[in-house]
Amino acid sequence: MSSHPDAEAASPARIVDVAIGYMAAKQLFAASEAGLFAALAEGPAGAAEIAARAGIPERTARILADAMAGLGLLSRADGLYANSPATARYLSGAGDDVDLRPFLTFLDTISYGHWLGFGETTRTAKPADLDLGGDRMTTFLSGVMTYNALHARMLAENYDFSRHERVLDLGGLSGSFLAEALRGVPGLRGTFFSGGGLVEHARTVLAEAGVADRVEIVDGDPLEGGVPTGFDLVLLEHVAHRFDAEQNLRIAKAAREAAAPGATLLLLDFFLDSDPEQRAIDALHAGEYLVIDGTIVYPEDEVRGWLRAAGWEPVETRALPGSPRVIVAEAR
Repeated sequence: MSSHPDAEAASPARIVDVAIGYMAAKQLFAASEAGLFAALAEGPAGAAEIAARAGIPERTARILADAMAGLGLLSRADGLYANSPATARYLSGAGDDVDLRPFLTFLDTISYGHWLGFGETTRTAKPADLDLGGDRMTTFLSGVMTYNALHARMLAENYDFSRHERVLDLGGLSGSFLAEALRGVPGLRGTFFSGGGLVEHARTVLAEAGVADRVEIVDGDPLEGGVPTGFDLVLLEHVAHRFDAEQNLRIAKAAREAAAPGATLLLLDFFLDSDPEQRAIDALHAGEYLVIDGTIVYPEDEVRGWLRAAGWEPVETRALPGSPRVIVAEAR
């Protein structure tokens, strides 16, 4: 055993762990597609029983189960495998939370192929061609909206919406954010202001959540004006990465004009930061957004600058589990 104080820090283990990360991801995708986690929703099982339940070869079942156990997504005791609390909740199809399996399918069938060409993207800073023909559009939208549903649930679990009366989702990507907020606060009313197909998707989500009677849905462009006013909470969810800097400043100003005195703003997105240790999920999504469609994960300091210039004062940033961060700002 080395006595050098930096022996652990100089170990190759972390390099190898990152380098073989694609193996972990692909086996997770395969396990989900094969129904491994769904099979274990019936109870703990050995490899042979998993194979029978999922309809896959026993050798495959053992490989996938051992990999998932090694990654902490299954437990293994006396040859029997069982779902972890997280996989039971999000991947088994038997939980009462967001089912993340469509998100994994998106990553496997849409995102992963783009990453195979990431070297060229690195050299050019240009995204790969995004093919959404055939069934791929359905896979894309299902995966993205599933991931957004997770973000909305995490925000609702980490922010108290009960102190608000009227919330505006400005330029929003998903109706899930208003759905979660309104479902948790019976007296809250909301407005979803966005454009195109996002409006119809939001309409469906809000109706399915049983809160459509408390939401006004407006088809509009936050860059063109016509935004309603008088809200004590404005939500900019997944807006920043979809627009350039000048447009983001205009949207932040539109949000301020829509806000009542003393209102709060929540700006949710991934950010690059200036902390001693960058949060990995944000930096990885910077690459994901670039390689998929060229959208931008901005530095948090730049985003805060837009908000201040628009009349908002950022007061804190909260990191949401497995999700983006949210900048909380107050109207000046």
